[in-house]
Amino acid sequence: MTTTRQQVLVLYLDTSALDSRVVGWARYDGTGSTRPTTGDSDEPPYETGVGALEDGWRLFQAAQLVPPYPGAEHATSFLKHEFFFEKLVSQ
Repeated sequence: MTTTRQQVLVLYLDTSALDSRVVGWARYDGTGSTRPTTGDSDEPPYETGVGALEDGWRLFQAAQLVPPYPGAEHATSFLKHEFFFEKLVSQ
């Protein structure tokens, strides 16, 4: 019997455009075959969000674009351009 499991890739991009460079990332593997963890690689898995699409990852969520509060345009905050991708893997 074949079971389908989900792998999730979270990419934080420099801007809201999918072709902008990756500045942060996280991976989650629902297949159990790998155990990725924060800081396990110095290099992003893809240069851009488009690179993930070209490799077969499906985009299923993008962060809402929220303008900064007036006067807070240059304040340090969370990474705003978050994109969630998935791959469905049969086991």
